[in-house]
Parts: sequence; C-alpha cells; structure tokens
Amino acid sequence: MEQDYVDKAMLLRSKGYNCAQAVACTFCNEVGLPEQTLFSLMEGFGGGMGSHQGTCGAVSGAVAIVGLLTSKGSVEGGTKSLSYSRSSAILSEFSQKNGSLVCKDLLGDETGIVLRSCDGCVEDAVRLVHKMLQKAISENN
Repeated sequence: MEQDYVDKAMLLRSKGYNCAQAVACTFCNEVGLPEQTLFSLMEGFGGGMGSHQGTCGAVSGAVAIVGLLTSKGSVEGGTKSLSYSRSSAILSEFSQKNGSLVCKDLLGDETGIVLRSCDGCVEDAVRLVHKMLQKAISENN
C-alpha cells in the first residue's frame, strides 16, 4: 500500500508537478481536498520555496499534509502541539536519512555532492507521511 503512494507521487512528478505538489497531491483523498486545490496551494513551494533552494519542497508538502490531517481548524481545537510534533518527527527522520532539509544542499549545488535527488526526496517524504498516517490510525484504534 505504501508503494502505491510512492508510485502515485512519481507519476505526478513525471507529469511536471514540483516536489511539494507531488507529495501533497498524493494525499488529496486523505485530506478531502481536490487535487487542483493542493496543486495550486503548493505551487510556490517548489525548488526550495520559489526556486530559492531553501527548505526542500518535498518536506514542505509533507508538513502541509500533516497540518491538513491533524489540525481541527481553530486555536480552540488545541491541535498545534500535535501538528508540530508530527511535523518535527517527519523533518527529523528526513534530515537524518538525507543529511539536510535544504534543497541546494540535497542537490549538491554548492558542493557538487548530491545527497538525494528530487525524486528520492519525494519518495522519502511520501513514505514518512504514510508512516505518520499509519501511526495515527493505530493510535486511534
């Protein structure tokens, strides 16, 4: 099942979706939003946010999905700490696996040493969101 999500993300990448779009749009059914909405929302996060090669778009897409799945949509919902905790877990695991959260570092733009390809980052982010989903489901049962 996890591989189905990865395959969907790779299909979206092959259609020209940026890393953030590919990750977020993979989970459109889970968050109950149309793919077009997530596509538009995540468009500016590609290339490390607007091609500034900052935070990796794939992990930005993952964090967006965490918020959509976790938040109750208001301060009164009291979900901020849970969203932060889930996001932090994804970011920590991604960084540990790949050596950075920064697009230009991952792609080796300054060092010439590629830590992870864009497709690899998308795959990792999708797997981490899937893992979070499975954990959340098991905690609720």
